[in-house]
Amino acid sequence: MTIEPLDLLRSNLARVRIPEPTNRIYKHECCVSFDTPRSEGGLFIDMCTFLAFGKDFVGWNYEKTGNPVYLHIKQTKKLVPEDRPSKKPTLLAIGIDGGFDNNEPEYEETHSVVILPEYVSLPFPSVELPEKVRLAVDAILLAEGAERKEELAAWTADKKQVSSYAMNLQQIDNGVVIPPSGWKCAKCDKTENLWLNLTDGMILCGRKNWDGTGGNNHAVEHYRETGYPLAVKLGTVTADLEAADVFSYPEDESVLDPQLAQHLAFFGIDFSSLQKTEMTTAERELDQNTNFDWNRIQESGQEVYPIFGPGYTGLVNIGNSCYMAANMQVVFSTRSFISRYYLSQSLKKAFEMSPADPTVDLNMQLTKLAHGLLSGKYSVPAFENDEKENTVTSTTTAKQEGIRPRMFKSVIAASHPEFSSTRQQDALEFFLHFIDQVERANTGKIELDPSRSFKFGIEDRILCSSGKVTYNRRNDYILSLNIPLHEATNKGELESFQKLKEERLAEGKEINADEIVRPRVPLETCLANFSAPEEIHDFYSTALKTKTTALKTAGLTSFPDYLVLHMRRFVMEAGWVPKKLDVYIDVPDIIDISHMRSKGHQPGEELLPDGVPDEEDSNKMWANEEIVAQLVSMGFNPLHCQKAAINTSNVGVEEAMNWLLSHMDDPDIDLPISKGHGSKTSTIVDQSKVDTLISFGFQEEIARKALEASGGDIEKATDWIFNNPNASVSSMDATPSNAASTSNDVDLPDGGGKYRLIGIVSHSGTSTLCGHYVAHVLKDGRWVIFNDNKVGASINPPKEMGYLYFFERL
Repeated sequence: MTIEPLDLLRSNLARVRIPEPTNRIYKHECCVSFDTPRSEGGLFIDMCTFLAFGKDFVGWNYEKTGNPVYLHIKQTKKLVPEDRPSKKPTLLAIGIDGGFDNNEPEYEETHSVVILPEYVSLPFPSVELPEKVRLAVDAILLAEGAERKEELAAWTADKKQVSSYAMNLQQIDNGVVIPPSGWKCAKCDKTENLWLNLTDGMILCGRKNWDGTGGNNHAVEHYRETGYPLAVKLGTVTADLEAADVFSYPEDESVLDPQLAQHLAFFGIDFSSLQKTEMTTAERELDQNTNFDWNRIQESGQEVYPIFGPGYTGLVNIGNSCYMAANMQVVFSTRSFISRYYLSQSLKKAFEMSPADPTVDLNMQLTKLAHGLLSGKYSVPAFENDEKENTVTSTTTAKQEGIRPRMFKSVIAASHPEFSSTRQQDALEFFLHFIDQVERANTGKIELDPSRSFKFGIEDRILCSSGKVTYNRRNDYILSLNIPLHEATNKGELESFQKLKEERLAEGKEINADEIVRPRVPLETCLANFSAPEEIHDFYSTALKTKTTALKTAGLTSFPDYLVLHMRRFVMEAGWVPKKLDVYIDVPDIIDISHMRSKGHQPGEELLPDGVPDEEDSNKMWANEEIVAQLVSMGFNPLHCQKAAINTSNVGVEEAMNWLLSHMDDPDIDLPISKGHGSKTSTIVDQSKVDTLISFGFQEEIARKALEASGGDIEKATDWIFNNPNASVSSMDATPSNAASTSNDVDLPDGGGKYRLIGIVSHSGTSTLCGHYVAHVLKDGRWVIFNDNKVGASINPPKEMGYLYFFERL
């Protein structure tokens, strides 16, 4: 007997829920694919769990849960008039007034209630539907989708906050009147990067950069001496006072001063008469939109032929997500990730293994992303209307819609406050975070873990002035390289350009973009610089029982399947603003790093004895200022940088940065450095946590040491023990000095030292925290550009402008 559709629905009302305000409702994208309401089969929302599924996948959910009632949403594109002429953007933003127009087409939406497994459909709205169903559907349609809550389309910098010191700022009437021009630092001869203290009217220079450029720190020193909190950068004040750079020293950030007009008038400054002479950070960023770097990296002005099909799927920018998109395009072009999450794992298998909510399962979302990028299902030309057979579209202008990696971003960034925001981020930091999360997700499955293909060992050999040596090993996923500008190969051209620049400046003229000459530094020089001997000052020698100067050399203990090179293009410019080195790196298609393999402990070498500085020596130890300054210039917290230098015995920037990256989440990272533990920060270990690790089968001494090294976190302590299988209490003391302190290289991939360049992540903009990232990937013997959802054949890949270079071992 055939059951009437309404009777069938009534018999399943127990499986229908009316969503509460706290429920997460998915209605914009399938949980296991990138199907949306605009896909051919529309989207099915489970009316019990409020999870969404595409037409090909809703049956899997029915098999797994038995939930039969679904709200079906289908969107169909409306016909639109011909494109309006595009306006030139005046703001670095997408989809807002003055920004880039995203020209989103309009869609009409239809709804129905569907009952599985027979796909019986009832129209909605309909007064015949049970009230519970009508209320549930209305609530789902009115709710803000969980996906949208994660996503913001605006591409703008964070808004500056009003300073808490602005409204009641004390100003001293000391007769100071500031002239409209001709400013100079009151304590030195600096005439640029000058800051006016708004309390006493002192004009002082900005901070000194780690490389010696910039100011002489007189403005910040004045604050430390007086406590006067606010200063404005002279040269940025105009009639538009909100655009002025006001810095709050106690709040340690750029702020808004609503009383700035009065505060300036106090010192006789009529802001309306001031001409702007210095660019603000936001203007520098917007200026990058039209400069050479921006156009070069995105290959603007060239006819980029679009490519469609498997492996050529674009990723839509979901709010400053280009740093993630560029990385993922390269990573999912590697054999290890293709095999793990595409060839060896089907969507159905990942869904069956996933918990009740697949949107929070990293394995499911990595598999979804891999299939989305590699299947070719979503890499098809987007037409202007639905009559595809009647539409004539030039193959050189056709584009794809791409996929939106919302769920993946939500999962991968869940434990990270920065990546879960919509602010721009550093592509390097994201790559390391991503690899760390993948490694954790594959714990205990070494043979399946694709992150291992990037992992390698580094060994530092430190020669003490006593003639004895120590070896210090660590594992890493990237090789971070300094760029030695002094070894540029085009010094003659640079000198001529400098003269031209000075002549133009004297004439009041500007340099044209095509006249700019940038330093050219070979990649081989950067690699040689990594391996070159480096002096370490303030190295504590356990042989001499004092600090001395040592010589450090570095090498690799293994060569990974994929070698990632990070170019340190970013420094700090005047005003304490991150600045990118304007330099070209000459990168060959093939490199050979065989000479960089470390030799290890050699016969005849005497090792430094084990030991730690005694209490008296410990009190004398301090952080090397050069190491701290370089780390601070990369944007790290000064206190954290001091701890990193101290905890690595001032060996070098590389070691300190590695310590920093692995201890960022330590609970005591923000505590002051204690006097009695100058060389090592100490951790009081909870005995119950020690007992827990002992119950896992670890020795008490190792358990205690692991908890100390990981700030008391049991999960991190367990990782530490597995990553240091040869560790003993003595071998992990303050000064690593023998071969027993090595990390385990046995399970690391290894092979020859010849590599081919297969991927480039480039950045255009003034700092890693603004601008835009683009990927270029070598696929099927040709270079392809991945610029968010735009994918095309690259005519001239910007090999000289990479921020991250990906090499595959031959």
